[in-house]
Order: sequence, then structure tokens, then C-alpha cells
Amino acid sequence: MGRFAIFLAVALAVLGGMHFYLWLRLVRDPALPAPWRAIATVVLVLLAVSLPIAMFTWRLAILPPALSRLVPVVAFTWLGVAFILFCAVLALDLVRLAAHGVDLVADALRRRPETPDDPARRLFVARAIAGTATLAAGGATAFAVRSATGPAEITEVPVRLERLPRALSGYTLAQITDLHVGPTIGARDVRRVVEQTNALRADAIAITGDLVDGRVRDLLPAIAELQKLRARHGVFFVTGNHEYYSGAEEWLEALRALGVRVLRNERVRLGDAGASLDLAGVDDWNVSRQGNGHGGLAGALAGRDPERSLVLLAHQPRGVGDAVRSGVELQISGHTHGGQIVPFNLLVAATHPYVKGLHRHEEEGRAGQIFVSRGTGYWGPPLRLGSPPEIAKLVLTT
Repeated sequence: MGRFAIFLAVALAVLGGMHFYLWLRLVRDPALPAPWRAIATVVLVLLAVSLPIAMFTWRLAILPPALSRLVPVVAFTWLGVAFILFCAVLALDLVRLAAHGVDLVADALRRRPETPDDPARRLFVARAIAGTATLAAGGATAFAVRSATGPAEITEVPVRLERLPRALSGYTLAQITDLHVGPTIGARDVRRVVEQTNALRADAIAITGDLVDGRVRDLLPAIAELQKLRARHGVFFVTGNHEYYSGAEEWLEALRALGVRVLRNERVRLGDAGASLDLAGVDDWNVSRQGNGHGGLAGALAGRDPERSLVLLAHQPRGVGDAVRSGVELQISGHTHGGQIVPFNLLVAATHPYVKGLHRHEEEGRAGQIFVSRGTGYWGPPLRLGSPPEIAKLVLTT
């Protein structure tokens, strides 16, 4: 409870600070005339408070059906717009400050007195920054919404595995991850993902966590679309961190009832009696490292033949070091969303070893590979800027 209170306080402080900065640069400094200044101020305040309200009302399910989807869509969309707008204003402010610094240095070198402040010029610059930032953010938002809500890109990735039986060369794994079915992603979106995935005709399908943002009773009709997934060797699932915010045990039972094979720190064989590989799956990294009674990676790999090819499903890329030390040839992960919205990807890159794509990872003299998907849905704002949604088709070769 204490950690949640700290997180909530920090989140509200960041949210409030971002909106205050936007008010300063878009309302106060451009000196909007009455009554537009008051209207803009009230709108910004309402949009700011709509975000925590949307989160709590969605979790508590206290809104009437007509508003239960509309309020989160508006609030989360604004969150993305506000972030893009904040970045645009900040970038223009930094350019302005840099230009002012150059002018000061030039004046000093020429031994000229500093140019006196001109209120009219200052107002012109403030309005130019506000207008430019608003136009740029509007264009970026339109592109980002279209990217996030449109069909996922199909990414075909060849992956060479040294221990893979020659008879399995060309074996395909389709990956769905970070779909985040919830306030803004529903049955129609899941249905489209299922159709795109089935079209790949993969040998097996992996769902690597963060499938839902909500309770079974609210989202099961949408998730039930997953029972239409088709793959020769089955559909497999491992938990992400968001499953544990939404009642993980109940969700796992629901997925099993839909024909999805849940891997909780365990492994299965893919292939046939003549040629097969090991597919292991672990609970989300945050849960596994805290100890949850399911054995973690060690439990998933206990008793395995080290000569067999081994692929691991793990929601977060952070555990790749342990995986490679344990003999995993390929780890398949998600979680990062590829950063989802530029420049947020810079922060993601600072906190995760890999953000997107296929990478070789060496650990204590052993080498393995990790593929990190950009994610098939989105979290929060229905926007993706610089990181389009993805369904990966991993083609294993010898």
C-alpha cells in the first residue's frame, strides 16, 4: 500500500507539473484574450483531472455503460496528446534558449550592450511557439492515432538456432504481445489480430503477456475471440505484469477454458517424435524474482537435456542474462512497446537492456539471442509514434 501511495503521489505530481507547464506556455505567455484565457484554463484543468478519474472509474466499474468506454478514450487520448504537446513546446523552448545564448555570446564578443527586453517581441515569440507546437502536435497525434488503431505490421524475423534439429528448420512461431485489451481495445481489435495471426499459418503461437487491463467479467467476451486462433502445435501464454493488476489466477483459468496453454515456469515439447524443440515459459519477471511458489526459470528448465534446442517465452527482456546462462538459445519478449511514443523510447531504453528487434546477448562466455516485440496493442493513449504495432513471425532455422 505504501508503494502504491508513493507511485500515485509521483504520478499526480508529474501530471500536474506537465499541465502547469502547458498552461504557462500555451495560455499565460501568449496572453490569450478574455474569455479564451479562462476557457483554456478550465479545459486544461478538466483534462488533467480526467486522467485519474478515468483510471479509478474504470477499475471500480461505477460509470454507466454509455460512459464506461467514452471517458477512458477521451482521457487516455488526451494523455498522449498532452505528452506530445509538452515535448513540442519543450523542444521549441530549448531552441529559443539556445538562440538567446548565442546572441548573448555574440554581444559579449563584440562588446555590445545586451539587447533590452522588448515586450512586443517577447509576446510574438510566445505566440509563435504556442502556434507552432500546437500545429506540430496536432499532426503528430493524427499520425500516431492512425498507427495505433490500424492493423499491426507483420514482421518476419529469421532466427538461427545452433541446436535446432535440421528437420525443424523453417519452424514458425507467431508472437502476440502487449495487446492490453481493456478500456480502449475491444472485441473488434482482438478479432482483427486473430485474423492477421491465423493468416501467418504458424506452427505455434505465443502470447507473451499484458493481454488484459481489466477483470474477467468485463473483458471475457473480447478475449473469447482468442479461441479462434489456429496453430498446428497450439497457442501458448505467459503472464505479463498487467495480468497481476487484473486478477491473474482468474484470467489464467479463463484462458485455459479457451484452449490456450498457459506456461507457468514450465516447458513443453514442440514438434513430433522424430524432431522437436523445448519451449519454456516463465511468469512475469517482477513476480518471478519475488518468489511465487512456481519455481521461476529454474523450475521451467529443471531436468532438461542441455543438448536440445530451447526457446523461452518471458514477458520482460530484463531476465535475458539468467536465460542465456541457463542455455536458452532464444528468448521471446515484449513489455517495452518499442517505446510507443517518441521520445518516450529514450526513457525505456535507459531502463531495459533491449527495446525492440532481434539481438545477440553474451553472458559469462555463453551466447544467446533475444527478440523484443514492439507490441500488438498499446497501453494508455491510443497513440503510437515511431513504434507501430507488430505481430512477429519468427522463422527458426539451422
